[in-house]
Amino acid sequence: MAHGEVLEFEEYVRIRQDALLRSARRLVPDPVDAQDLLQTALVRTYGRWDGIADKRLADAYLRRVMINTRTEWWRARKLEEVPTEQLPDASVDDSTEQHADRALLMDILKVLAPKQRSVVVLRHWEQMSTEETAAALGMSAGTVKSTLHRALARLREELESRGYEGRALEPGKAGKERERCAA
Repeated sequence: MAHGEVLEFEEYVRIRQDALLRSARRLVPDPVDAQDLLQTALVRTYGRWDGIADKRLADAYLRRVMINTRTEWWRARKLEEVPTEQLPDASVDDSTEQHADRALLMDILKVLAPKQRSVVVLRHWEQMSTEETAAALGMSAGTVKSTLHRALARLREELESRGYEGRALEPGKAGKERERCAA
């Protein structure tokens, strides 16, 4: 950046500093964070100052940089730990039963015809809608519904024949279902 543009930027900041700080205060409630926000936005704008052809639009440009910066900070803070007054219950789920249920499900899926298996997998594992499943498999929505109905009936029969009567095994729900049955 040319020396004249540096002086122009410094003059701009000197004149507009209070108004820009007020804008930053409207974006973040903490005064220290507002100062940090303005400082960060000024640093980012300084690097692009020569690209702002109409300097009358500098306020708008800087405010947009502040909004974008605040959004970046907000997204980054969502990933940080949040302090709480009480510690959460420390429980480790026993995944052994879930693995057994998953193995059982994978085994009984083999009794289905390929078309039925595809419908069950797309509707229940991939959580696609009936219409999405129909489009993916090149069939009508009615065919998906009837195929799913017959496939689930076949899976229930297979479960009953293996001694799992009354248990609804579904992906992600198998362990919860077993807990409910035990209670």
